[in-house]
Amino acid sequence: MSRWLALLPLGVLVALGLLFGLYALNRNPQVQPEALVGKPVPDLSLPALEDGREVRVREAAKGPILVNFFASWCAPCEIEHPVLVALKAEGVQVVGIAYKDAPDNTRAFLGRLGDPFAARLVDRDGRAGVEFGVTGVPETYLVGSDGVIIAKHTGPLTPESAEALLEKARR
Repeated sequence: MSRWLALLPLGVLVALGLLFGLYALNRNPQVQPEALVGKPVPDLSLPALEDGREVRVREAAKGPILVNFFASWCAPCEIEHPVLVALKAEGVQVVGIAYKDAPDNTRAFLGRLGDPFAARLVDRDGRAGVEFGVTGVPETYLVGSDGVIIAKHTGPLTPESAEALLEKARR
């Protein structure tokens, strides 16, 4: 009897492993939550990168505009950066929110790669990311002229995905 009791924790561990394994096999990693699509931009304030003054995200994100969560430590953010610079050259307004990043690192990142943003805000503790439902950087939100989020793109923007996102604003 005591031998069976000694093996009980091992049995529980194996059962939990099977449970989590079966969950992972049946889960689609491409499904991204889009809880805020169709809802207004969250009403919160963040410090501006330049001078630290508080800026209401709703005021900075008067659409149609893109809101891009990025970070200097994020390799995919560096990959998408030329697309953001090209969008700026085309006249697209992009609000950049530096997610869980030190302001000095963000300034260096933008100084090195160019600054594609109409406004640069700092989300040092990730609070805005939680409000927006960010699952990882980079993420880009399309905001309509009424302040409602029209669409969300997870991952680095490509020229094709940026065009598809902007097409939704033209509808």
